[in-house]
Amino acid sequence: MCEPSQDERADTVTKRDRDEVFVEYTKSICPVCKVVLDAEVNLRDNRVYLRKTCKEHGRFEALVYSDARMWLDIQRFNEPGTIPLSTQTEALDGCPLDCGMCPEHKQHACLGIIEVNTACNLDCPLCFADSGHQPDGFSLTIDQVAGCLDAFVKAEGNPEVVMYSGGEPTIHPRILDFIRIATDKGIELVTLNTNGIRLARDQAFVDALASIDPKPRIYLQFDGLEEHTNVELRGKDLRELKQQALDRCAEAGVVVVLAAAVERGLNEHEVGDIVRFGIEHPAVRGVAFQPVTHSGRHPRFDPADRVTNSDVIHGIAEQLPQWFERSDFVPVPCCFPACRSITYAIVDGDTVIPVPRLLNVEDHIDYVTNRVMPDPQVRTDLEKLFSASAFTGSPNTDAHLDALGCSACETEPGQAVETLSDKAFMIVIQDFQDPYTLNVRQLMKCCVTEIVPDGRLIPFCAYNSVGYREQVRAQLSGVEVSNVVPNAAGLHQVLIPTRFGSKTVASTTSPNRDATNRGKGLR
Repeated sequence: MCEPSQDERADTVTKRDRDEVFVEYTKSICPVCKVVLDAEVNLRDNRVYLRKTCKEHGRFEALVYSDARMWLDIQRFNEPGTIPLSTQTEALDGCPLDCGMCPEHKQHACLGIIEVNTACNLDCPLCFADSGHQPDGFSLTIDQVAGCLDAFVKAEGNPEVVMYSGGEPTIHPRILDFIRIATDKGIELVTLNTNGIRLARDQAFVDALASIDPKPRIYLQFDGLEEHTNVELRGKDLRELKQQALDRCAEAGVVVVLAAAVERGLNEHEVGDIVRFGIEHPAVRGVAFQPVTHSGRHPRFDPADRVTNSDVIHGIAEQLPQWFERSDFVPVPCCFPACRSITYAIVDGDTVIPVPRLLNVEDHIDYVTNRVMPDPQVRTDLEKLFSASAFTGSPNTDAHLDALGCSACETEPGQAVETLSDKAFMIVIQDFQDPYTLNVRQLMKCCVTEIVPDGRLIPFCAYNSVGYREQVRAQLSGVEVSNVVPNAAGLHQVLIPTRFGSKTVASTTSPNRDATNRGKGLR
């Protein structure tokens, strides 16, 4: 029998195309050992994935954006970064190991977060800070908080917004003093990140907040209106307490933004109801949706099928078609455009008009395709509104809204649509990165920072993903803190619980430790 010739064999073998489009080379980390890895971003089936391989722990792939066409389109919303007045660390090992901020970081801090404690009056199944009823955490002193604020002022000059978080910051005995200190140091707006339990139960505390000038703003955990959502994410039905907290804030004139974590298969169908509820409640001036960050403590998840910003945008448009369209949401240009999107709506009774329909926002903050210089004042107003420092009800945000109203309606100051700020409602969608989705390209432009007592301003996504949170917690509490590993479906066989409720692995060292480029994690 004759063997086929070389030409005949070649005829039977055909080349085939890959099933994905390669768009980006970057750096990331191993979700288990946090070693720095080469990574790539690919488009497949109109979705955006990040993939990396650790020699010790294998290959990891995660969904980072559910609408590839939208992801490609928003890349043009990427403004030049602002250099901070000072940095706190040197550039030695490269991102993400030099936080922060180091001189190589591409953006200043729009928002500073200070976690004042690790204790909490809840033990939520979902908590990126791994907080709860734990006796071995930390509680910052007034000197430590003052030092954090001084570091923020040194880096920013005139910081616009600081957020107190935890743990549950309202149970810290000095929280009112912390708010006053920030105001005394010239920080324009203080926000308080809370589950609302103390607001609901302690009228005197709400009155004390309302007596501070200017009043702090409340960032209220509010994941949905259904019992199942509350129980799954927070461990108990908190709906009545949330309502009481909101009603007390309304009576005291304290402005609230609802902060909703959105998890795949749990409360995606509620995003429209949350917006409607916020618009109807007199205390609420906005909603911040946060696709679940799979850092710290959280239920098991599938990294390839998670909620992303585009899912929330599509969900709002589909569930509230009488009010919103997908095009009403604008990527925030101060950070990486895929990280955050915002819209503002003018609310008058049942009438809801998104601001981007009054003024073509893209004419002013499309930084790539614009060929003519737009009105610089309008651009300035829009840049401030579409920023991580924007907060409806703050003096700066209100001033920029009112100025924008004048421009949109071509009127004099004080005559624009009864001032936009009086009727404005803000919707924010913010997807923070976790150890599966961390992309150094995005991280280098992060404008939300964790301020820690040693004076560092650490980009928030690095703080939660790379190991900085565990490092700082160990330093402040004096107890050993395990390396936290995401509770991912593909890792469940090697995961063991930590004493805080998150997951870790028994060992993260082996002779096969990855040597890709730097081959090391956070020291």
